[in-house]
Amino acid sequence: MRAKIIKIGNSQGVRIPKPLLEQTGLEAEVDIKVEENRLVISPVHSVRWGWAEAFRDMAARGDDALLDSDRIWASQWDEGEWEWK
Repeated sequence: MRAKIIKIGNSQGVRIPKPLLEQTGLEAEVDIKVEENRLVISPVHSVRWGWAEAFRDMAARGDDALLDSDRIWASQWDEGEWEWK
């Protein structure tokens, strides 16, 4: 597919057809980089992208146990009587 470079203020841009946006998952923010004299436009994922699925997979494998549970000890403060004042 060919497209023309158009003037947008002091910059230039390319209009990306809606079907291509939908197919690639590009939304409001993208990452643009140059690789071998080509512009590569990629979707920007949140920092925690994919975490929910990873946690579900860990739980299914039984790999979500607390690793430091044997190191947790109650202190005198935890064991004694106390009240908010």
